[in-house]
Amino acid sequence: MERRFIGVILLVVSAFTGTLAFRLATPAIAFYTRDVLGASMLAVSIVSMSFVLARAFSSVFGGLLLEKNRTLVYLGALAMAGNAIAVQLYPLASTWVHVAGIKLLNGFLNGLAWPIAQFVIAVTTPRAIRARVTAIYFFSGSIAALLGNYAYAYTVHLGLPTQMRISSVFFIVTGLLMALAYSFLRGLITPRRKETSGGEKPSLDPRRILLIAALMSVIVAFTSGEITYVYVAEALGLDRATTSTLIGWASFLAAMLSYVVSWMADVGSERRTVAMTSVLAAVSPLLAAVKTAPTVFLGIFLALFSFQSFRPISRKILASHQRSSLAIGGVNGVQNLSTFLGGMLFGLAYSLGELQGTVTLNLALLSFLPFSLALLWAGIHPGEME
Repeated sequence: MERRFIGVILLVVSAFTGTLAFRLATPAIAFYTRDVLGASMLAVSIVSMSFVLARAFSSVFGGLLLEKNRTLVYLGALAMAGNAIAVQLYPLASTWVHVAGIKLLNGFLNGLAWPIAQFVIAVTTPRAIRARVTAIYFFSGSIAALLGNYAYAYTVHLGLPTQMRISSVFFIVTGLLMALAYSFLRGLITPRRKETSGGEKPSLDPRRILLIAALMSVIVAFTSGEITYVYVAEALGLDRATTSTLIGWASFLAAMLSYVVSWMADVGSERRTVAMTSVLAAVSPLLAAVKTAPTVFLGIFLALFSFQSFRPISRKILASHQRSSLAIGGVNGVQNLSTFLGGMLFGLAYSLGELQGTVTLNLALLSFLPFSLALLWAGIHPGEME
Protein backbone atom coordinates (compact mmCIF):
# COMPACT_ATOMS: atom_id res chain seq x y z
CA MET A 1 0.00 0.00 0.00
CA GLU A 2 2.83 2.39 0.88
CA ARG A 3 4.68 1.62 -2.36
CA ARG A 4 1.50 2.28 -4.33
CA PHE A 5 0.99 5.63 -2.60
CA ILE A 6 4.58 6.73 -3.22
CA GLY A 7 4.43 5.65 -6.86
CA VAL A 8 1.18 7.51 -7.52
CA ILE A 9 2.51 10.66 -5.81
CA LEU A 10 5.64 10.55 -7.96
CA LEU A 11 3.51 10.33 -11.11
CA VAL A 12 1.40 13.27 -9.97
CA VAL A 13 4.58 15.29 -9.42
CA SER A 14 5.88 14.20 -12.84
CA ALA A 15 2.68 15.57 -14.42
CA PHE A 16 3.59 18.90 -12.85
CA THR A 17 7.23 19.06 -13.91
CA GLY A 18 6.60 17.67 -17.40
CA THR A 19 3.74 20.06 -18.14
CA LEU A 20 5.76 22.99 -16.80
CA ALA A 21 8.51 22.15 -19.29
CA PHE A 22 6.00 21.81 -22.13
CA ARG A 23 3.98 24.93 -21.32
CA LEU A 24 7.06 27.12 -21.09
CA ALA A 25 8.10 25.94 -24.55
CA THR A 26 4.70 26.15 -26.29
CA PRO A 27 4.10 29.95 -26.36
CA ALA A 28 7.82 30.56 -26.96
CA ILE A 29 7.72 28.37 -30.06
CA ALA A 30 4.36 29.84 -31.15
CA PHE A 31 5.53 33.44 -31.21
CA TYR A 32 8.96 32.52 -32.58
CA THR A 33 7.29 30.76 -35.51
CA ARG A 34 4.75 33.52 -36.15
CA ASP A 35 6.75 36.68 -35.44
CA VAL A 36 10.40 35.78 -36.07
CA LEU A 37 10.03 33.26 -38.88
CA GLY A 38 6.98 35.03 -40.38
CA ALA A 39 4.80 31.91 -40.69
CA SER A 40 1.17 32.12 -41.80
CA MET A 41 -1.66 30.96 -39.53
CA LEU A 42 -1.92 27.79 -41.61
CA ALA A 43 1.81 27.17 -41.08
CA VAL A 44 1.40 27.71 -37.32
CA SER A 45 -1.46 25.20 -37.38
CA ILE A 46 0.76 22.68 -39.21
CA VAL A 47 3.46 23.21 -36.56
CA SER A 48 0.96 22.53 -33.75
CA MET A 49 -0.71 19.63 -35.49
CA SER A 50 2.52 17.89 -36.52
CA PHE A 51 3.07 17.41 -32.79
CA VAL A 52 -0.32 15.82 -32.17
CA LEU A 53 -0.17 13.73 -35.34
CA ALA A 54 3.09 12.09 -34.26
CA ARG A 55 1.72 11.71 -30.73
CA ALA A 56 -1.38 9.96 -32.07
CA PHE A 57 0.56 7.10 -33.64
CA SER A 58 3.15 6.67 -30.88
CA SER A 59 0.34 6.55 -28.26
CA VAL A 60 -1.11 3.41 -29.84
CA PHE A 61 2.38 2.01 -30.43
CA GLY A 62 3.22 2.42 -26.75
CA GLY A 63 0.00 0.66 -25.70
CA LEU A 64 0.82 -2.31 -27.93
CA LEU A 65 4.37 -2.50 -26.61
CA LEU A 66 3.16 -2.69 -23.00
CA GLU A 67 1.07 -5.75 -23.83
CA LYS A 68 4.31 -7.53 -24.75
CA ASN A 69 6.23 -6.71 -21.59
CA ARG A 70 5.26 -4.44 -18.70
CA THR A 71 8.94 -3.60 -18.15
CA LEU A 72 8.60 -1.39 -21.23
CA VAL A 73 6.90 1.24 -19.05
CA TYR A 74 10.44 2.53 -18.53
CA LEU A 75 10.49 3.41 -22.23
CA GLY A 76 8.02 6.18 -21.38
CA ALA A 77 10.42 7.69 -18.85
CA LEU A 78 13.26 7.55 -21.36
CA ALA A 79 11.09 9.21 -24.02
CA MET A 80 10.19 12.01 -21.64
CA ALA A 81 13.84 12.71 -20.90
CA GLY A 82 14.50 12.67 -24.65
CA ASN A 83 12.42 15.83 -24.97
CA ALA A 84 15.29 17.66 -23.27
CA ILE A 85 17.40 17.11 -26.37
CA ALA A 86 14.59 17.80 -28.84
CA VAL A 87 13.72 21.28 -27.54
CA GLN A 88 17.34 22.38 -27.92
CA LEU A 89 16.83 22.17 -31.70
CA TYR A 90 14.19 24.93 -31.85
CA PRO A 91 16.60 27.90 -31.61
CA LEU A 92 18.47 26.39 -34.58
CA ALA A 93 15.36 26.37 -36.81
CA SER A 94 15.39 28.93 -39.64
CA THR A 95 12.01 28.11 -41.24
CA TRP A 96 8.63 26.99 -39.96
CA VAL A 97 9.18 23.67 -41.76
CA HIS A 98 12.16 23.02 -39.47
CA VAL A 99 9.99 23.81 -36.45
CA ALA A 100 7.31 21.40 -37.69
CA GLY A 101 9.92 18.65 -38.06
CA ILE A 102 11.15 19.14 -34.50
CA LYS A 103 7.53 19.14 -33.34
CA LEU A 104 7.11 15.72 -34.96
CA LEU A 105 9.98 14.43 -32.82
CA ASN A 106 8.51 16.04 -29.70
CA GLY A 107 5.12 14.53 -30.47
CA PHE A 108 6.51 11.03 -30.94
CA LEU A 109 8.34 11.19 -27.60
CA ASN A 110 5.34 12.60 -25.74
CA GLY A 111 3.06 10.01 -27.31
CA LEU A 112 5.15 7.31 -25.68
CA ALA A 113 5.60 9.05 -22.33
CA TRP A 114 2.23 10.48 -21.28
CA PRO A 115 -0.21 7.65 -22.19
CA ILE A 116 2.01 5.16 -20.36
CA ALA A 117 1.90 7.36 -17.25
CA GLN A 118 -1.89 7.74 -17.55
CA PHE A 119 -2.30 3.99 -17.96
CA VAL A 120 -0.14 3.20 -14.92
CA ILE A 121 -1.91 5.67 -12.63
CA ALA A 122 -5.34 4.41 -13.78
CA VAL A 123 -4.74 0.66 -13.41
CA THR A 124 -2.86 0.91 -10.10
CA THR A 125 -5.58 3.00 -8.42
CA PRO A 126 -8.72 1.38 -6.87
CA ARG A 127 -11.79 1.81 -9.08
CA ALA A 128 -13.79 3.57 -6.35
CA ILE A 129 -11.45 6.58 -6.45
CA ARG A 130 -9.93 6.13 -9.91
CA ALA A 131 -11.54 9.14 -11.62
CA ARG A 132 -10.62 11.47 -8.75
CA VAL A 133 -7.01 10.30 -8.53
CA THR A 134 -6.65 10.58 -12.29
CA ALA A 135 -8.20 14.06 -12.12
CA ILE A 136 -5.63 15.06 -9.49
CA TYR A 137 -2.92 13.82 -11.85
CA PHE A 138 -4.27 16.02 -14.64
CA PHE A 139 -4.89 18.90 -12.22
CA SER A 140 -1.24 18.82 -11.22
CA GLY A 141 -0.41 19.32 -14.86
CA SER A 142 -2.87 22.20 -15.08
CA ILE A 143 -1.22 24.01 -12.17
CA ALA A 144 2.04 23.60 -14.05
CA ALA A 145 0.38 24.90 -17.24
CA LEU A 146 -0.52 28.10 -15.41
CA LEU A 147 2.98 28.48 -13.97
CA GLY A 148 4.49 27.58 -17.34
CA ASN A 149 2.61 30.43 -18.98
CA TYR A 150 3.79 32.76 -16.23
CA ALA A 151 7.32 31.44 -16.69
CA TYR A 152 7.12 32.32 -20.37
CA ALA A 153 5.83 35.81 -19.56
CA TYR A 154 8.72 36.43 -17.13
CA THR A 155 11.41 34.93 -19.36
CA VAL A 156 10.28 36.39 -22.68
CA HIS A 157 13.16 38.89 -22.58
CA LEU A 158 15.74 36.12 -22.12
CA GLY A 159 15.21 34.72 -25.62
CA LEU A 160 14.34 31.31 -27.01
CA PRO A 161 17.70 29.53 -26.31
CA THR A 162 17.54 30.26 -22.56
CA GLN A 163 13.88 29.32 -22.36
CA MET A 164 14.60 25.98 -24.03
CA ARG A 165 17.46 25.28 -21.59
CA ILE A 166 15.08 25.79 -18.67
CA SER A 167 12.55 23.52 -20.35
CA SER A 168 15.20 20.83 -20.84
CA VAL A 169 16.01 20.70 -17.14
CA PHE A 170 12.38 20.01 -16.25
CA PHE A 171 12.06 17.33 -18.94
CA ILE A 172 15.05 15.47 -17.46
CA VAL A 173 13.63 15.72 -13.93
CA THR A 174 10.28 14.40 -15.20
CA GLY A 175 11.90 11.37 -16.83
CA LEU A 176 13.66 10.51 -13.57
CA LEU A 177 10.45 10.87 -11.54
CA MET A 178 8.56 8.59 -13.93
CA ALA A 179 11.26 5.91 -13.81
CA LEU A 180 11.24 5.95 -10.01
CA ALA A 181 7.43 5.79 -9.90
CA TYR A 182 7.36 2.75 -12.19
CA SER A 183 9.85 0.95 -9.96
CA PHE A 184 7.40 1.32 -7.05
CA LEU A 185 4.29 0.37 -9.07
CA ARG A 186 5.68 -2.34 -11.35
CA GLY A 187 4.06 -5.24 -9.47
CA LEU A 188 0.58 -3.68 -9.87
CA ILE A 189 0.81 -3.03 -13.61
CA THR A 190 -1.43 -5.35 -15.66
CA PRO A 191 -1.52 -4.25 -19.33
CA ARG A 192 -3.72 -7.17 -20.38
CA ARG A 193 -6.02 -9.32 -18.26
CA LYS A 194 -7.70 -12.65 -18.95
CA GLU A 195 -11.39 -12.21 -19.65
CA THR A 196 -13.61 -13.64 -16.91
CA SER A 197 -17.38 -13.47 -16.41
CA GLY A 198 -17.05 -11.89 -12.97
CA GLY A 199 -14.19 -9.53 -13.78
CA GLU A 200 -14.17 -5.76 -13.88
CA LYS A 201 -15.88 -4.39 -17.01
CA PRO A 202 -16.34 -0.89 -18.50
CA SER A 203 -19.57 0.85 -17.43
CA LEU A 204 -20.03 2.42 -20.87
CA ASP A 205 -19.39 1.06 -24.34
CA PRO A 206 -15.68 1.72 -25.05
CA ARG A 207 -16.45 2.23 -28.75
CA ARG A 208 -18.82 5.08 -27.93
CA ILE A 209 -16.22 6.56 -25.57
CA LEU A 210 -13.72 6.55 -28.45
CA LEU A 211 -16.29 8.23 -30.71
CA ILE A 212 -16.99 10.95 -28.15
CA ALA A 213 -13.26 11.39 -27.59
CA ALA A 214 -12.72 11.82 -31.33
CA LEU A 215 -15.50 14.38 -31.82
CA MET A 216 -14.60 16.33 -28.69
CA SER A 217 -10.94 16.50 -29.69
CA VAL A 218 -11.78 17.82 -33.16
CA ILE A 219 -13.90 20.57 -31.60
CA VAL A 220 -11.54 21.69 -28.82
CA ALA A 221 -8.51 21.64 -31.15
CA PHE A 222 -8.68 25.43 -31.29
CA THR A 223 -7.38 25.43 -27.69
CA SER A 224 -4.46 23.14 -28.53
CA GLY A 225 -0.90 24.37 -28.77
CA GLU A 226 0.48 27.33 -30.68
CA ILE A 227 -2.70 28.21 -32.61
CA THR A 228 -4.52 29.18 -29.39
CA TYR A 229 -1.97 31.82 -28.42
CA VAL A 230 -1.86 33.32 -31.90
CA TYR A 231 -5.66 33.41 -32.31
CA VAL A 232 -6.31 35.04 -28.91
CA ALA A 233 -3.52 37.59 -29.35
CA GLU A 234 -4.68 38.61 -32.82
CA ALA A 235 -8.44 38.46 -32.19
CA LEU A 236 -8.29 40.60 -29.05
CA GLY A 237 -5.18 42.66 -29.78
CA LEU A 238 -3.27 41.44 -26.71
CA ASP A 239 0.48 41.30 -26.19
CA ARG A 240 2.33 38.00 -25.82
CA ALA A 241 2.76 38.04 -22.03
CA THR A 242 -0.89 38.95 -21.37
CA THR A 243 -2.13 36.31 -23.81
CA SER A 244 0.00 33.60 -22.20
CA THR A 245 -1.07 34.55 -18.67
CA LEU A 246 -4.80 34.66 -19.44
CA ILE A 247 -4.78 31.32 -21.25
CA GLY A 248 -2.87 29.84 -18.32
CA TRP A 249 -5.52 31.02 -15.87
CA ALA A 250 -8.33 29.68 -18.04
CA SER A 251 -6.64 26.27 -18.12
CA PHE A 252 -6.01 26.31 -14.36
CA LEU A 253 -9.59 27.20 -13.42
CA ALA A 254 -10.94 24.61 -15.84
CA ALA A 255 -8.78 21.89 -14.31
CA MET A 256 -9.67 22.90 -10.75
CA LEU A 257 -13.40 22.67 -11.46
CA SER A 258 -12.98 19.43 -13.42
CA TYR A 259 -12.25 17.63 -10.12
CA VAL A 260 -15.91 18.13 -9.17
CA VAL A 261 -16.95 16.29 -12.33
CA SER A 262 -14.53 13.46 -11.51
CA TRP A 263 -16.05 13.16 -8.03
CA MET A 264 -19.50 12.96 -9.66
CA ALA A 265 -18.24 10.15 -11.91
CA ASP A 266 -16.87 8.18 -8.93
CA VAL A 267 -19.90 8.50 -6.65
CA GLY A 268 -22.68 9.10 -9.18
CA SER A 269 -23.36 8.45 -12.83
CA GLU A 270 -20.56 8.20 -15.36
CA ARG A 271 -23.12 8.43 -18.16
CA ARG A 272 -24.44 11.80 -16.95
CA THR A 273 -20.96 13.29 -16.60
CA VAL A 274 -20.06 12.14 -20.12
CA ALA A 275 -23.24 13.79 -21.45
CA MET A 276 -22.55 17.03 -19.59
CA THR A 277 -18.98 17.35 -20.83
CA SER A 278 -20.12 16.62 -24.38
CA VAL A 279 -22.68 19.43 -24.35
CA LEU A 280 -20.18 21.96 -22.98
CA ALA A 281 -17.55 21.00 -25.54
CA ALA A 282 -20.08 21.26 -28.36
CA VAL A 283 -20.96 24.91 -27.60
CA SER A 284 -17.40 26.09 -26.85
CA PRO A 285 -16.20 27.00 -30.40
CA LEU A 286 -19.49 28.78 -31.12
CA LEU A 287 -18.94 31.05 -28.14
CA ALA A 288 -15.27 31.60 -28.95
CA ALA A 289 -16.26 32.61 -32.49
CA VAL A 290 -17.84 35.82 -31.13
CA LYS A 291 -14.92 38.24 -31.09
CA THR A 292 -15.29 39.85 -27.69
CA ALA A 293 -13.05 39.18 -24.71
CA PRO A 294 -15.81 37.59 -22.52
CA THR A 295 -17.05 35.20 -25.22
CA VAL A 296 -13.61 34.23 -26.51
CA PHE A 297 -12.38 33.33 -23.05
CA LEU A 298 -15.65 31.67 -22.03
CA GLY A 299 -15.43 29.51 -25.15
CA ILE A 300 -11.82 28.61 -24.40
CA PHE A 301 -12.69 27.91 -20.76
CA LEU A 302 -15.60 25.60 -21.65
CA ALA A 303 -13.47 23.73 -24.18
CA LEU A 304 -10.70 23.21 -21.63
CA PHE A 305 -13.12 22.39 -18.80
CA SER A 306 -15.07 19.80 -20.79
CA PHE A 307 -11.96 18.16 -22.19
CA GLN A 308 -10.13 18.07 -18.86
CA SER A 309 -13.25 16.68 -17.16
CA PHE A 310 -13.72 13.99 -19.80
CA ARG A 311 -10.09 12.77 -19.71
CA PRO A 312 -10.10 11.15 -16.23
CA ILE A 313 -13.59 9.73 -16.76
CA SER A 314 -12.61 8.10 -20.05
CA ARG A 315 -9.41 6.68 -18.50
CA LYS A 316 -11.40 5.30 -15.58
CA ILE A 317 -13.83 3.57 -17.93
CA LEU A 318 -11.13 2.19 -20.25
CA ALA A 319 -8.93 1.00 -17.37
CA SER A 320 -11.62 -1.65 -16.79
CA HIS A 321 -11.19 -2.96 -20.32
CA GLN A 322 -9.55 -6.35 -20.78
CA ARG A 323 -6.78 -4.76 -22.89
CA SER A 324 -6.46 -1.64 -20.77
CA SER A 325 -3.02 -0.46 -21.96
CA LEU A 326 -4.11 -0.62 -25.61
CA ALA A 327 -7.47 1.00 -24.78
CA ILE A 328 -5.85 3.95 -23.01
CA GLY A 329 -3.14 4.23 -25.66
CA GLY A 330 -5.90 4.03 -28.26
CA VAL A 331 -7.98 6.85 -26.77
CA ASN A 332 -4.84 8.99 -26.64
CA GLY A 333 -4.18 8.16 -30.27
CA VAL A 334 -7.75 8.91 -31.32
CA GLN A 335 -7.74 12.21 -29.44
CA ASN A 336 -4.45 13.31 -30.95
CA LEU A 337 -5.39 12.34 -34.49
CA SER A 338 -8.72 14.15 -34.09
CA THR A 339 -6.94 17.19 -32.64
CA PHE A 340 -4.72 17.15 -35.73
CA LEU A 341 -7.77 17.16 -38.01
CA GLY A 342 -9.49 19.89 -35.98
CA GLY A 343 -6.37 22.04 -35.92
CA MET A 344 -5.88 21.71 -39.66
CA LEU A 345 -9.55 22.59 -40.21
CA PHE A 346 -9.10 25.71 -38.08
CA GLY A 347 -5.91 26.69 -39.89
CA LEU A 348 -7.40 26.19 -43.36
CA ALA A 349 -10.66 27.97 -42.49
CA TYR A 350 -8.84 30.90 -40.85
CA SER A 351 -8.48 32.56 -44.27
CA LEU A 352 -12.29 32.74 -44.56
CA GLY A 353 -12.13 35.78 -42.33
CA GLU A 354 -15.04 37.12 -40.33
CA LEU A 355 -18.77 37.68 -40.58
CA GLN A 356 -19.58 41.29 -39.72
CA GLY A 357 -22.91 42.12 -38.12
CA THR A 358 -24.20 43.10 -34.70
CA VAL A 359 -21.23 41.04 -33.48
CA THR A 360 -18.12 39.92 -35.33
CA LEU A 361 -17.95 36.16 -35.86
CA ASN A 362 -14.84 34.14 -36.72
CA LEU A 363 -15.82 31.82 -39.56
CA ALA A 364 -13.03 29.34 -38.83
CA LEU A 365 -14.58 28.53 -35.45
CA LEU A 366 -18.09 28.39 -36.91
CA SER A 367 -16.84 25.64 -39.23
CA PHE A 368 -16.88 23.28 -36.21
CA LEU A 369 -20.71 23.36 -36.08
CA PRO A 370 -21.27 19.95 -37.80
CA PHE A 371 -18.93 18.28 -35.31
CA SER A 372 -20.68 20.01 -32.41
CA LEU A 373 -24.03 18.60 -33.55
CA ALA A 374 -22.55 15.11 -33.88
CA LEU A 375 -21.03 15.35 -30.40
CA LEU A 376 -24.37 16.38 -28.91
CA TRP A 377 -25.94 13.23 -30.36
CA ALA A 378 -23.12 10.90 -29.29
CA GLY A 379 -22.76 12.38 -25.80
CA ILE A 380 -26.42 12.49 -24.84
CA HIS A 381 -26.88 8.85 -25.93
CA PRO A 382 -23.54 7.30 -24.84
CA GLY A 383 -24.76 3.70 -24.85
CA GLU A 384 -24.28 1.77 -21.60
CA MET A 385 -22.82 -1.73 -21.59
CA GLU A 386 -25.27 -4.56 -21.20
